[in-house]
Amino acid sequence: MIVTTTPSVEGRTIQEYKGIVFGEVISGVNVLKDFGAGLRNMFGGRAAGYEEELMKAREEALAEMEERAARMGANAIVGVDIDYEVLGSDNGMLMVTASGTAVTVR
Repeated sequence: MIVTTTPSVEGRTIQEYKGIVFGEVISGVNVLKDFGAGLRNMFGGRAAGYEEELMKAREEALAEMEERAARMGANAIVGVDIDYEVLGSDNGMLMVTASGTAVTVR
């Protein structure tokens, strides 16, 4: 599966537009990661726990989007966009959404 943020795939011709596809992941950030991030916020440095959770959620959202495109018969996704949000009453949930247009290219 070719996945790109551009509106086309260089050197390939889009044969058919299959439709918009999404991949969504909502994950909770646990108390230990919150505590570690709070210390990093106070003393400086990178919040490795949050970064790891963000990277994992992004990869899962992209994989889910690819699976949905494949079920539609697509072999590429163009115009991919990834959005991030925090949810919940205490902002303890991370939502990552990947979207794009499923296409067949030749």
